[in-house]
Amino acid sequence: MGGVIRRVVRNLRRGRAQKLLSAATAFSAPPLGFEIYLEHYKASFGDKWMWTPIWLTPPLTAAGIAGVFSARAARTVLPAVSALYFVDGLVGIVTHIRGVRAKPGGFGEATYNLVMGPPLLAPGSLCMVGAFGLVAAIVKRET
Repeated sequence: MGGVIRRVVRNLRRGRAQKLLSAATAFSAPPLGFEIYLEHYKASFGDKWMWTPIWLTPPLTAAGIAGVFSARAARTVLPAVSALYFVDGLVGIVTHIRGVRAKPGGFGEATYNLVMGPPLLAPGSLCMVGAFGLVAAIVKRET
């Protein structure tokens, strides 16, 4: 176990983290997608944009797994799908802001509407997972 940790640390110090970031993308997306599904289900999928993170999660997971096994996939497919996931997170931030603003009192009743309305920072999780895949495309591959 100690040898594995030393190798990971050595690779990170040398800027070699492509497989690690690909795996982080692949294994972060499904639980995030499931959490999003549950939250959007509670909101009855009232906006068509609520489906996009659900639809993008399986391709991102597959691209992340492919990036672990193939440097080419990590440089082509993974950043393409990751960019969509990242942009979807940005769209989510905007739609969540609009959702809080649309509640009675909007941001004037922030104490209530920020708790009961759509979570403002939750879509940032999509941006973060998408960023893992984008960074995987530009870092060196582990030895």
